[in-house]
Amino acid sequence: MARGKARLAEITGRSGAEVMAALGEIAPDFARYIFEFGYGDIYSRPGLDLRTRMLSTVAGLVALGHAERELEVHIGSALNVGATREEVVEVIMQMALYAGFPAALDALFIARRVFAARGLTPPQG
Repeated sequence: MARGKARLAEITGRSGAEVMAALGEIAPDFARYIFEFGYGDIYSRPGLDLRTRMLSTVAGLVALGHAERELEVHIGSALNVGATREEVVEVIMQMALYAGFPAALDALFIARRVFAARGLTPPQG
């Protein structure tokens, strides 16, 4: 579980630990599964760098179309590990082809909130 907690902190900073602590109050076993399997095993695998993993996660959450909170957290996490604003937008736009325009539009507005909170402005031009 220590490896999962360390990976979560690397990706999300303090916000992930706060969410997991709250989840632990509701369902401690589920929180442990997320630490051990999600972050300890999956996000710690070789083969993809963390930036690519997070952009892939954003794409998957866009495709689900009903994971607003998770999408917001993972867009922020993608930025934390080196993804750019433009890469996040392009991944979301790409998903319009596969997940539909409504899912992509919702995701773009979620991304807009994350970007605004971080002071990331759109490119000029």
